[in-house]
Amino acid sequence: MNYVSTDSVLFLDIETVPMCAAYDDLPANFKKLWDHKARYLKGIEEDTPASLFSRAGIYAEFGKVVCISFGMLMNGEFRIKSFYGHEEKILLEDFAGLLESKFSRKDIRLCAHNGKEFDFPYLSRRMLINGIALPEILDLAGKKPWEVSHLDTMELWKFGDFKNYTSLELLAAVFGIPTPKDDIDGSMVGKVYWEEQDLERIVKYCQKDVLTIAQLFLCYQNKPMISDDRVVMV
Repeated sequence: MNYVSTDSVLFLDIETVPMCAAYDDLPANFKKLWDHKARYLKGIEEDTPASLFSRAGIYAEFGKVVCISFGMLMNGEFRIKSFYGHEEKILLEDFAGLLESKFSRKDIRLCAHNGKEFDFPYLSRRMLINGIALPEILDLAGKKPWEVSHLDTMELWKFGDFKNYTSLELLAAVFGIPTPKDDIDGSMVGKVYWEEQDLERIVKYCQKDVLTIAQLFLCYQNKPMISDDRVVMV
Protein backbone atom coordinates (compact mmCIF):
# COMPACT_ATOMS: atom_id res chain seq x y z
CA MET A 1 0.00 0.00 0.00
CA ASN A 2 3.05 2.27 0.09
CA TYR A 3 2.49 3.16 -3.56
CA VAL A 4 -0.30 5.53 -2.47
CA SER A 5 0.93 8.86 -1.09
CA THR A 6 -1.02 9.80 2.03
CA ASP A 7 -0.77 13.44 0.95
CA SER A 8 -3.06 12.71 -1.98
CA VAL A 9 -5.81 10.91 -0.01
CA LEU A 10 -9.02 12.62 1.13
CA PHE A 11 -10.39 10.56 4.03
CA LEU A 12 -14.12 10.83 4.57
CA ASP A 13 -17.12 9.54 6.45
CA ILE A 14 -20.82 10.31 6.22
CA GLU A 15 -23.70 10.08 8.67
CA THR A 16 -27.18 9.30 7.43
CA VAL A 17 -30.64 9.14 9.00
CA PRO A 18 -34.13 8.03 7.92
CA MET A 19 -35.89 10.58 5.69
CA CYS A 20 -38.38 11.40 8.47
CA ALA A 21 -38.66 10.91 12.21
CA ALA A 22 -41.02 7.93 12.21
CA TYR A 23 -42.74 5.43 9.96
CA ASP A 24 -46.09 7.18 10.41
CA ASP A 25 -44.58 10.39 9.02
CA LEU A 26 -43.82 8.81 5.66
CA PRO A 27 -45.79 10.06 2.64
CA ALA A 28 -48.31 7.45 1.50
CA ASN A 29 -46.35 6.43 -1.60
CA PHE A 30 -43.13 5.98 0.37
CA LYS A 31 -44.95 4.09 3.12
CA LYS A 32 -46.13 1.56 0.55
CA LEU A 33 -42.63 1.26 -0.89
CA TRP A 34 -41.06 0.86 2.56
CA ASP A 35 -43.61 -1.84 3.41
CA HIS A 36 -42.37 -3.74 0.36
CA LYS A 37 -38.72 -3.21 1.33
CA ALA A 38 -39.36 -4.30 4.91
CA ARG A 39 -40.49 -7.74 3.75
CA TYR A 40 -36.89 -8.50 2.83
CA LEU A 41 -35.47 -7.06 6.05
CA LYS A 42 -37.62 -9.05 8.42
CA GLY A 43 -35.53 -11.14 10.81
CA ILE A 44 -38.09 -12.27 13.38
CA GLU A 45 -41.86 -12.67 13.31
CA GLU A 46 -42.35 -9.57 15.47
CA ASP A 47 -40.63 -7.29 12.94
CA THR A 48 -42.95 -4.82 11.24
CA PRO A 49 -42.37 -2.04 8.70
CA ALA A 50 -42.72 0.44 11.58
CA SER A 51 -40.24 -1.34 13.87
CA LEU A 52 -37.74 -1.70 11.03
CA PHE A 53 -37.94 1.94 9.96
CA SER A 54 -35.02 2.90 12.22
CA ARG A 55 -32.85 1.12 9.63
CA ALA A 56 -34.14 3.23 6.75
CA GLY A 57 -31.21 5.63 6.96
CA ILE A 58 -28.79 3.14 5.43
CA TYR A 59 -30.80 3.08 2.19
CA ALA A 60 -30.33 6.11 -0.06
CA GLU A 61 -33.94 5.89 -1.30
CA PHE A 62 -35.34 6.22 2.24
CA GLY A 63 -32.66 8.24 4.01
CA LYS A 64 -30.68 11.44 3.83
CA VAL A 65 -27.16 12.68 4.58
CA VAL A 66 -26.84 14.96 7.62
CA CYS A 67 -23.04 15.15 7.88
CA ILE A 68 -20.00 14.73 5.64
CA SER A 69 -16.66 14.94 7.43
CA PHE A 70 -13.36 14.74 5.59
CA GLY A 71 -9.70 15.15 6.36
CA MET A 72 -6.34 15.34 4.64
CA LEU A 73 -2.70 15.38 5.67
CA MET A 74 -1.29 18.77 4.71
CA ASN A 75 2.07 20.26 5.76
CA GLY A 76 2.45 17.89 8.67
CA GLU A 77 -1.08 18.45 9.97
CA PHE A 78 -4.27 16.43 9.61
CA ARG A 79 -6.99 18.96 8.76
CA ILE A 80 -10.62 17.96 9.29
CA LYS A 81 -13.67 19.83 8.01
CA SER A 82 -17.37 18.98 8.05
CA PHE A 83 -20.43 19.94 6.04
CA TYR A 84 -23.58 19.31 8.05
CA GLY A 85 -27.11 20.53 8.52
CA HIS A 86 -30.77 19.78 8.08
CA GLU A 87 -30.85 20.89 4.42
CA GLU A 88 -29.28 17.91 2.68
CA LYS A 89 -29.12 19.55 -0.74
CA ILE A 90 -27.02 22.42 0.57
CA LEU A 91 -24.39 20.24 2.24
CA LEU A 92 -24.22 17.94 -0.80
CA GLU A 93 -23.79 20.94 -3.10
CA ASP A 94 -21.03 22.29 -0.88
CA PHE A 95 -19.19 18.97 -0.89
CA ALA A 96 -19.64 18.46 -4.63
CA GLY A 97 -18.29 21.96 -5.25
CA LEU A 98 -15.26 21.24 -3.08
CA LEU A 99 -14.50 18.03 -4.98
CA GLU A 100 -14.76 19.82 -8.31
CA SER A 101 -12.52 22.70 -7.28
CA LYS A 102 -10.02 22.21 -4.48
CA PHE A 103 -9.76 18.42 -4.81
CA SER A 104 -10.00 18.05 -8.59
CA ARG A 105 -6.36 16.94 -9.01
CA LYS A 106 -6.00 13.72 -10.97
CA ASP A 107 -3.92 12.09 -8.22
CA ILE A 108 -6.50 12.67 -5.44
CA ARG A 109 -8.06 9.51 -3.96
CA LEU A 110 -11.15 9.25 -1.77
CA CYS A 111 -10.85 6.84 1.15
CA ALA A 112 -13.55 5.58 3.53
CA HIS A 113 -14.18 2.43 5.57
CA ASN A 114 -16.63 0.29 3.61
CA GLY A 115 -16.76 3.30 1.31
CA LYS A 116 -17.20 1.31 -1.88
CA GLU A 117 -20.30 -0.37 -0.50
CA PHE A 118 -21.76 2.57 1.39
CA ASP A 119 -20.31 6.10 1.50
CA PHE A 120 -19.43 6.61 -2.18
CA PRO A 121 -22.59 5.13 -3.72
CA TYR A 122 -24.80 6.74 -1.06
CA LEU A 123 -23.37 10.18 -1.77
CA SER A 124 -23.73 9.66 -5.50
CA ARG A 125 -27.34 8.51 -5.24
CA ARG A 126 -28.38 11.35 -2.94
CA MET A 127 -26.68 13.91 -5.20
CA LEU A 128 -28.65 12.65 -8.18
CA ILE A 129 -31.89 12.59 -6.18
CA ASN A 130 -31.22 16.23 -5.24
CA GLY A 131 -30.49 17.22 -8.83
CA ILE A 132 -26.74 17.72 -8.29
CA ALA A 133 -24.29 16.81 -11.05
CA LEU A 134 -21.81 14.19 -9.90
CA PRO A 135 -18.24 15.41 -9.40
CA GLU A 136 -15.78 13.65 -11.70
CA ILE A 137 -14.28 11.65 -8.85
CA LEU A 138 -17.68 10.12 -7.96
CA ASP A 139 -18.90 9.57 -11.53
CA LEU A 140 -18.01 5.96 -12.36
CA ALA A 141 -19.91 5.69 -15.66
CA GLY A 142 -17.68 4.27 -18.37
CA LYS A 143 -14.61 4.07 -16.14
CA LYS A 144 -12.40 1.01 -15.97
CA PRO A 145 -11.68 -0.36 -12.47
CA TRP A 146 -8.16 1.08 -12.45
CA GLU A 147 -9.52 4.51 -13.35
CA VAL A 148 -11.66 4.71 -10.20
CA SER A 149 -9.95 6.85 -7.55
CA HIS A 150 -11.57 5.20 -4.53
CA LEU A 151 -9.83 3.47 -1.63
CA ASP A 152 -11.57 1.43 1.05
CA THR A 153 -9.82 0.53 4.29
CA MET A 154 -12.14 -2.45 4.77
CA GLU A 155 -11.46 -3.78 1.27
CA LEU A 156 -7.71 -3.29 1.72
CA TRP A 157 -7.86 -5.36 4.91
CA LYS A 158 -9.53 -8.25 3.07
CA PHE A 159 -6.43 -9.00 0.97
CA GLY A 160 -8.66 -10.74 -1.56
CA ASP A 161 -10.89 -12.46 1.03
CA PHE A 162 -14.41 -11.42 0.03
CA LYS A 163 -16.38 -13.31 2.68
CA ASN A 164 -15.49 -11.17 5.66
CA TYR A 165 -16.75 -7.86 7.07
CA THR A 166 -14.42 -6.17 9.56
CA SER A 167 -15.71 -3.14 11.41
CA LEU A 168 -13.73 0.04 11.87
CA GLU A 169 -14.08 -0.37 15.64
CA LEU A 170 -12.50 -3.84 15.53
CA LEU A 171 -9.60 -2.72 13.35
CA ALA A 172 -9.03 0.28 15.62
CA ALA A 173 -8.75 -2.12 18.57
CA VAL A 174 -6.40 -4.45 16.67
CA PHE A 175 -4.04 -1.61 15.78
CA GLY A 176 -4.28 0.21 19.11
CA ILE A 177 -6.11 3.24 17.69
CA PRO A 178 -8.42 5.09 20.13
CA THR A 179 -11.97 3.96 19.40
CA PRO A 180 -14.27 6.41 17.58
CA LYS A 181 -17.27 4.67 19.19
CA ASP A 182 -16.72 6.02 22.70
CA ASP A 183 -19.93 8.05 22.64
CA ILE A 184 -22.37 6.79 19.98
CA ASP A 185 -22.26 4.34 17.10
CA GLY A 186 -23.92 4.25 13.70
CA SER A 187 -27.06 2.53 14.97
CA MET A 188 -27.76 5.47 17.29
CA VAL A 189 -27.38 8.32 14.79
CA GLY A 190 -31.04 8.38 13.71
CA LYS A 191 -32.25 8.57 17.32
CA VAL A 192 -29.73 11.28 18.22
CA TYR A 193 -30.82 13.29 15.18
CA TRP A 194 -34.61 12.93 15.25
CA GLU A 195 -35.32 12.46 18.98
CA GLU A 196 -32.46 14.25 20.76
CA GLN A 197 -31.97 16.79 17.95
CA ASP A 198 -28.24 16.86 18.70
CA LEU A 199 -26.57 17.31 15.32
CA GLU A 200 -23.34 18.59 16.89
CA ARG A 201 -22.91 15.26 18.67
CA ILE A 202 -23.26 13.45 15.34
CA VAL A 203 -20.67 15.74 13.73
CA LYS A 204 -18.12 15.00 16.47
CA TYR A 205 -18.71 11.27 16.01
CA CYS A 206 -18.29 11.58 12.25
CA GLN A 207 -15.03 13.52 12.65
CA LYS A 208 -13.67 10.83 14.99
CA ASP A 209 -14.37 8.23 12.33
CA VAL A 210 -12.46 10.26 9.72
CA LEU A 211 -9.42 10.48 11.98
CA THR A 212 -9.62 6.77 12.76
CA ILE A 213 -9.77 5.88 9.05
CA ALA A 214 -6.66 7.99 8.41
CA GLN A 215 -4.85 6.39 11.36
CA LEU A 216 -5.75 2.93 10.08
CA PHE A 217 -4.48 3.76 6.59
CA LEU A 218 -1.18 4.92 8.08
CA CYS A 219 -0.94 1.65 10.05
CA TYR A 220 -1.40 -0.26 6.79
CA GLN A 221 1.65 1.59 5.47
CA ASN A 222 3.67 1.03 8.65
CA LYS A 223 3.85 4.78 9.20
CA PRO A 224 3.54 6.66 12.52
CA MET A 225 0.04 7.61 13.55
CA ILE A 226 -1.14 11.22 13.76
CA SER A 227 -0.57 12.77 17.18
CA ASP A 228 -3.35 14.82 18.79
CA ASP A 229 -1.41 18.05 18.41
CA ARG A 230 -1.33 17.58 14.64
CA VAL A 231 -5.13 17.38 14.29
CA VAL A 232 -6.67 20.67 13.19
CA MET A 233 -10.39 21.40 12.79
CA VAL A 234 -11.02 23.89 9.97
